[in-house]
Amino acid sequence: MSTATPDHIMQIGMGFWASKTLLSAVELGVFSTLANGGADLPTLQKKLALHPRSARDFLDTLVALKLLERDNGIYRNTAETDLYLDSAKPSYIGGILEMANARLYRFWGSLTEALRSGELQNEGKGGENFFAALYADPARLRGFLAAMSAISAGAAQAIAGKFPWRDYKTFMDLGSAQGMVPATLASAHPHLIGIGFDLPVVKPVFEEFIAQRGVQDRVKFRGGNFFEDPLPQADVIIMGHILHDWNLAEKKALLAKAFAALPKGGAVIVYDAIIDDDRRENAFGLLMSLNMLIETEGGFDYTGADCQAWMREAGFSRTQLEPLVGPDSMVIGFK
Repeated sequence: MSTATPDHIMQIGMGFWASKTLLSAVELGVFSTLANGGADLPTLQKKLALHPRSARDFLDTLVALKLLERDNGIYRNTAETDLYLDSAKPSYIGGILEMANARLYRFWGSLTEALRSGELQNEGKGGENFFAALYADPARLRGFLAAMSAISAGAAQAIAGKFPWRDYKTFMDLGSAQGMVPATLASAHPHLIGIGFDLPVVKPVFEEFIAQRGVQDRVKFRGGNFFEDPLPQADVIIMGHILHDWNLAEKKALLAKAFAALPKGGAVIVYDAIIDDDRRENAFGLLMSLNMLIETEGGFDYTGADCQAWMREAGFSRTQLEPLVGPDSMVIGFK
């Protein structure tokens, strides 16, 4: 007699229930509201403007999902939600969840169409350039850049610790967004001088963030299009959650451009949710590749072996793969 059960299938198939509950909790400010101490149901119902029909079920669902704790009727954050989902803390990663709630959740509803058509399903559907549309709206741009900081924070800390920065003096973060990676590296290594390279419209957001982190004397912004404009010279060029946005020809073009801009002995660091070579284990990396189907015209995620082959083709003499944090890994190419 078979011991198989439908539990795993149902957990995956109905997983959007739990996902949307968390996303709505972030949108409503549940975890920030509880950051200064616990509260009972009537207090939270009032502060969060929740209808009495669903308030208790909503909060108790968060308890069952291990996102809140409840003791004698008082709701509190868990250690994880207090650290990472209180918007007042620098460790806040809710930016990526805010973007998922505001944008990605509805676009993923068109995954079947994307799988059949091969076409993106976001704001660019119908011919409008996604990045142009996103960057044209200041509020949406800030939200997107904050989301990129949230998804890069852990990887930035790992790169600061795992790469031999003592051997280098300068770096450039290509597609720097708000500036999480440059700020983290400059804070961890006082000898480093850095550049954040992104489209000119990003400059005020970048400079504000870098000033908040206190490293504005050693990290500067450079505006440009990394496909069209010359790249500033630096000892190390970083591409974080950048390479997966583009098709194969564009990926190779970016790596070739980085190789040309680096001095002999320089290095390129590429990090993404890199898929394991056997394409069986890193489910997040594979799901991220489906997200690139939703979000871009030709982007896709890739394995470490893929990236190392592209780097060697570009001219890098030595490559290595290093795990970072969670699903992210970095591929390093040395010139």
